[in-house]
Amino acid sequence: MTTPEAASLLREDEVEFTAIRAQGAGGQNVNKVSNAVHLRFDIRASSLPEELKARLLQAKDQRITAEGVVVIKAQQFRSLERNTFAALERLRELIAAAAFVPRQRRATKPTRGSQKRRVDSKVLRGKVKAQRGRVGDS
Repeated sequence: MTTPEAASLLREDEVEFTAIRAQGAGGQNVNKVSNAVHLRFDIRASSLPEELKARLLQAKDQRITAEGVVVIKAQQFRSLERNTFAALERLRELIAAAAFVPRQRRATKPTRGSQKRRVDSKVLRGKVKAQRGRVGDS
């Protein structure tokens, strides 16, 4: 499963948004307007494939609770719509990262030529080191 495919598996009706007041500076406006967004996504109750759910639940991410709910807080922008979009984008990135499966490494044996080159270079280095010392001490 490739990364763009995994992000497209997310159904927006399974995501719950809650508007909250943003922290930090903002003048008088910060106490009146709820511009920040809490996104909640229940992994176990979602329509994602079981394999992807398992990978998400195993992920060591502080945004995933013990109950299997992803909680993302977005407060970067001053508008609720942009923060909602940013939170959804971060959730898509989290799902895409969990969908990426690294290729299995196949163990290979060094070739005889590479082994010989390695030993030859070690012997040569040993000879260089053996020639070091005081000049004239024979």
